[in-house]
Amino acid sequence: MRPVTRVPPALQVGAYQTYAWAAPRDTRIKSVCEDVGCMAWLHGWTSTFDESTELGRNQADYVRRRSGRDFKESRTAEGLTVFRFAPYQRCFANHETRPAVWWVRGGDWRQDRGLIRRHTSGRDWVEDFAEHQDRLADRLRRG
Repeated sequence: MRPVTRVPPALQVGAYQTYAWAAPRDTRIKSVCEDVGCMAWLHGWTSTFDESTELGRNQADYVRRRSGRDFKESRTAEGLTVFRFAPYQRCFANHETRPAVWWVRGGDWRQDRGLIRRHTSGRDWVEDFAEHQDRLADRLRRG
């Protein structure tokens, strides 16, 4: 195994925080469109049904009466029914993701100073990380 090469730290161990995340293997959880980056959720989507068939009639009936989605309905020249769904609403797919845990610990590789916080989303963890980098850069500029 290659030896680890580390850049010599410019500040004392207490000035640093370690940012890490982990996701359990082989575990999937149901997720909402927004959390998985669903393009249908972001931009809206179109569904087209042939109501001359029983399946098409059932699908169109579901959309109109029970889906709870915001849509505009139109017809094509061929007689197909087109539903245009607005963005920022749940699509019809069942999304799954791997659960993840994001945490921040005090210190760096020289000394672990314990858990500072556990984030509930990657977005918050990234924001925390960026703010900490800014604080470190300010301290280095001041000397």
